[in-house]
Amino acid sequence: MNRLDTRFAQLKASGRKALVPFITAGDPSLETTVPVMHALVEAGADVIELGVPFSDPMADGPTIQRSSERALARGAGREYVFETVRRFRVSDADTPVVLMGYLNPVEIRGAQRFATEAVAAGVDGVLLVDLPPEESGEFRVAFAAAGLALILLAAPTTSDERIAQLCADAAGYLYYVSFAGVTGGDQLDTGAASERLQMIRARSAVPVVAGFGIKDAASATAMARQADGVVVGSALVAALDGAADPAAAARAFLAPLRAALDGGPQAGVDPALN
Repeated sequence: MNRLDTRFAQLKASGRKALVPFITAGDPSLETTVPVMHALVEAGADVIELGVPFSDPMADGPTIQRSSERALARGAGREYVFETVRRFRVSDADTPVVLMGYLNPVEIRGAQRFATEAVAAGVDGVLLVDLPPEESGEFRVAFAAAGLALILLAAPTTSDERIAQLCADAAGYLYYVSFAGVTGGDQLDTGAASERLQMIRARSAVPVVAGFGIKDAASATAMARQADGVVVGSALVAALDGAADPAAAARAFLAPLRAALDGGPQAGVDPALN
């Protein structure tokens, strides 16, 4: 079992939902990424999705696009991302880290070499937004051989046939995109998403987490009803942008979501959602 399997087994045993924050490596600065990662863990993160800056992030909305542009301008390339995870691992050997990004940087390196280097740095999984499941065989084999989970995505528009394939091939967890659109959108319909999540979870051998459109404690709790966890990205990235103390801003943003998911009282959250 890798860190992802261990963490989700722990969550299941305790009856808790996974809280998975996304941040872009190198934003709001190169120096603050590792402190922000530690702050997120302190505030209750179970898994960290670390965005790999990319020049053409087609699945991302303006907030994450701009964070990626800023990070690239600072020099946040692949080596920086791996070094960030290595530095995080100095004092955190347990929290799973998943790299979220696009296929091109992996293809340039080669699947096997990329996987070997990622695992050596302390990465547990990789989510490649633009890798279709029909073309993922080479990557699944190379990643599995290195002990790296290839995280797959499902969406409201995914056919039942493809859902079956995704559930059969999934490793680590299955990421459910809650609506058809880009990150940071406002189209979240928790009722419709919940129905779809029920169906996918019934078929999936790995946990299913929901992302896109989750901005606060209320939306996180609503989506977690039928999911094994939730991902929050754009709202967190926006909260860090321009913060005088990014680590403190990360803790302040995430703590209310953790409290809500754990059923604790939280101002501004509808009690019916807890």
